[in-house]
Amino acid sequence: MKVAAAQFAPTADAAANLVVIEEMTREAAEQGAELIVFPEEAMIPSDACDTPLRELAEAHWPGFLEGVARIASEQGIAIIAPGYEDSGTALPYNTIAAVDANGEVLGLYRKMHLYDAFNYQESRQVQRGDTGPVVVRIGDFNVGLVNCYDVRFPEFTRSLIEMGADLLAVSAAWVRGPLKEDHWATLVRTRAIENTCWVVASSLTTPDCIGMSMAVDPLGVVRAALGEEERSLLVVNADKERIDRARTVLPVLRNRRIIIGPR
Repeated sequence: MKVAAAQFAPTADAAANLVVIEEMTREAAEQGAELIVFPEEAMIPSDACDTPLRELAEAHWPGFLEGVARIASEQGIAIIAPGYEDSGTALPYNTIAAVDANGEVLGLYRKMHLYDAFNYQESRQVQRGDTGPVVVRIGDFNVGLVNCYDVRFPEFTRSLIEMGADLLAVSAAWVRGPLKEDHWATLVRTRAIENTCWVVASSLTTPDCIGMSMAVDPLGVVRAALGEEERSLLVVNADKERIDRARTVLPVLRNRRIIIGPR
């Protein structure tokens, strides 16, 4: 299955962001991709304007989800795209939507690990989700949904593998800072190696985020990567044979003595 990762810099204009999503999805479909992964905050960045995030979620999430579904159906390609969803409380969810090529919503993953680190407090802006992890079926692959800070938690991605995932789709707004680029590249490759699975990771390119979207195969080989390009696309052929080979020569999942399942 050909999988694309899109990186771009969304703005305070949610409608304009959806136009970019449509254009990049069309480009991915023209390159034969069956799935495209967008970065965290693709709907609208949390710091894009002075409007409270809950109001942004109330105003834009329904139209965003409908728009993503329409684009997926029109282009005949599955889409994974995050935004802010009204939770019914004072704080919205940071939600990843997975939509199939017919425009049907396969699943919603509400971010479980909030970024309360490096002098930042996401929990002041976002309601933590408690209904994950989430795996959806796209083509021949079971795809696990991962939202940014989640990638620092090996038990989370291992839970997705226990649920049958053989490809992890990571949507991120990876913030710049000392060693942060190295953390990103190391963690994305590590999640692929330790789980012998494909990882396709997309990150924002807003001024405070690093970009560096990448696709890593089950033996940790970076098959495609972007730099700091403000708007760019990568496409990789994620094949099941590579998973089978990795799990034959490196049977770490069979060799385990401690099993951690989904909670």
